[in-house]
Amino acid sequence: MAAAPAVAGAGASRGRRSAATVAAWGGWGGRPRPGNILLQLRQGQLTGRGLVRAVQFTETFLTERDKQSKWSGIPQLLLKLYATSHLHSDFVECQNILKEISPLLSMEAMAFVTEDRKLTQETTYPNTYIFDLFGGVDLLVEILMRPTISIRGQKLKISDEMSKDCLSILYNTCVCTEGVTKRLAEKNDFVIFLFTLMTSKKTFLQTATLIEDILGVKKYCLASIKTLPPCNKSKVSALLSIPGFVERLCKLATRKVSESTGTASFLQELEEWYTWLDNALVLDALMRVASEESEHNQGAAEENGLPHTSARTQLPQSMKIMHEIMYKLEVLYVLCVLLMGRQRNQVHRMIAEFKLIPGLNNLFDKLIWRKHSASALVLHGHNQNCDCSPDITLKIQFLRLLQSFSDHHENKYLLLNNQELNELSAISLKANIPEVEAVLNTDRSLVCDGKRGLLTRLLQVMKKEPAESSFRFWQARAVESFLRGTTSYADQMFLLKRGLLEHILYCIVDSECKSRDVLQSYFDLLGELMKFNVDAFKRFNKYINTDAKFQVFLKQINSSLVDSNMLVRCVTLSLDRFENQVDMKVAEVLSECRLLAYISQVPTQMSFLFRLINIIHVQTLTQENVSCLNTSLVILMLARRKERLPLYLRLLQRMEHSKKYPGFLLNNFHNLLRFWQQHYLHKDKDSTCLENSSCISFSYWKETVSILLNPDRQSPSALVSYIEEPYMDIDRDFTEE
Repeated sequence: MAAAPAVAGAGASRGRRSAATVAAWGGWGGRPRPGNILLQLRQGQLTGRGLVRAVQFTETFLTERDKQSKWSGIPQLLLKLYATSHLHSDFVECQNILKEISPLLSMEAMAFVTEDRKLTQETTYPNTYIFDLFGGVDLLVEILMRPTISIRGQKLKISDEMSKDCLSILYNTCVCTEGVTKRLAEKNDFVIFLFTLMTSKKTFLQTATLIEDILGVKKYCLASIKTLPPCNKSKVSALLSIPGFVERLCKLATRKVSESTGTASFLQELEEWYTWLDNALVLDALMRVASEESEHNQGAAEENGLPHTSARTQLPQSMKIMHEIMYKLEVLYVLCVLLMGRQRNQVHRMIAEFKLIPGLNNLFDKLIWRKHSASALVLHGHNQNCDCSPDITLKIQFLRLLQSFSDHHENKYLLLNNQELNELSAISLKANIPEVEAVLNTDRSLVCDGKRGLLTRLLQVMKKEPAESSFRFWQARAVESFLRGTTSYADQMFLLKRGLLEHILYCIVDSECKSRDVLQSYFDLLGELMKFNVDAFKRFNKYINTDAKFQVFLKQINSSLVDSNMLVRCVTLSLDRFENQVDMKVAEVLSECRLLAYISQVPTQMSFLFRLINIIHVQTLTQENVSCLNTSLVILMLARRKERLPLYLRLLQRMEHSKKYPGFLLNNFHNLLRFWQQHYLHKDKDSTCLENSSCISFSYWKETVSILLNPDRQSPSALVSYIEEPYMDIDRDFTEE
């Protein structure tokens, strides 16, 4: 009992145990209980002090406790793993121990993902929990990263098979034990190291699956990889420079699946797989079994002098396709992450060179958006509207990739084929405007081939999507990203000629869409499609051709300004430009278009302005609603151009008084503008986006905000001039949070 430090001081924590824990361990009793040990280990894990690893116990002590607690011998195995995984080890025995540990955790994880809880209920503490508690996760991280250590100038090596075992065990533990994924995400060096493992075909799937879990809990790269410490940013650059890394990702994303079986038999077979094959963990287990069978068959074939086939060839067709879908899911996710990082331009050059977009275009009908029965989408324990199946997730990940690829980047024209690029040039020529420089600079050898480019294919499936489909949101976001940035008349006309505006209006007005997310994405897309485009407003007026339809449209806009404010901004900007143009076509649209006439009324603008300011506060600002602040500023900037800014501020003051809350709106707006200065004056990208999307110089944005925040109460354009002294409340401190 020399290892009694596991017991020392345990009594201090007893009062915090639940009755269920006490009962599970047979009451308090007079002897140390295993629960005490686990509590101390848990405390050590949280603080980094005291008991944290199996190596701090003797094997005799662990064996004795294992008899009572049914820990499946995991702590003893970890003790052996420590002893056999030192720097000078050959790792042979280490790998044998991992082979013993792996099935103890994989069966539990499989039960977890298939909702068969019987296995996990048989013991008070699951195997994955015990594995982590006795230091197994940290040990495997150390083992995996041994190749980063040099001894006498030579790098240590471990086999791909051993890496796969470590990765699978880590993933299983993440699946079943809360907090493990988050802890791994905090290990920046480990996360970067995982990306290097993806260059190996043998460890790719296991690594990608674990990376997806890790990136899901810590948004390293979803906003951009800039959230990594500075020392790691160079490592990300190094990652991209690894020979073959991005090329391999592109090849895996675009490789084809042999489709030798008939469609009907495939659908029937696939529906059976879907009932439980909805997790990379289960897939990996099946592939391992298939691999073992292949090795057995290969040996038998060699004995008989017969040729053999690979495991992948022997799998049923549905399994091949599912395997490919899972690969592509992980690959598209990683590519999406890289496209949103600081090295975005470098990634763009590489994936263009390796023809990712033409490859995805060739797979679009056969794999990414292939036809299947509705029942094939339903997983065990889910319904038809659930987004959990690999097929649905692949589509969403594909759309997210297109969104990241197109957003504010000239490579977006790779989504078209040569004929469609020629069409853009013809649109510019007919309108007598300069051809878009990015179109002229596009390398025609890297664009899509075939009759339709990827953007056109997306539009086709978008228009056929059922009203209740969850894809509508992602489809609209992907198409909108193609239009973002400096407004291009040719781009807009390309989409208008394909009936996109009519489709959007049908969804908003005729189907009376109820989903807030879908409505927001459609309003944003409609705004980008119509901005400064006279032809788009003519088409709008032709479709919304009755007062009844127009009222339905206004009802949708007014039901949530957070969702529709970008459209309000685009229409307001367009109205201002049209009013300053001398053109018969523009004059006709101004006189006939219901929407422009509605927005042109000062009471309408004031109503929007009042509500936009009133629905946001500094403490509640998010990436979703900060656009409301910018839309309110656009209205006031255009008023300033017409020397009507004092009028608009005076009207806001009157509206405050009519609501019996003098000062509440303008004080709030003052605080919001102070936030705006903090937020935008130090972020180049954000300011560039504001300038490009509004065609108003950023200096004019800054000047307008400064004028509004002028502390001189005699200034007719300063907010403080319209807040009466008793109601002044603009000095309150706030943070950008």
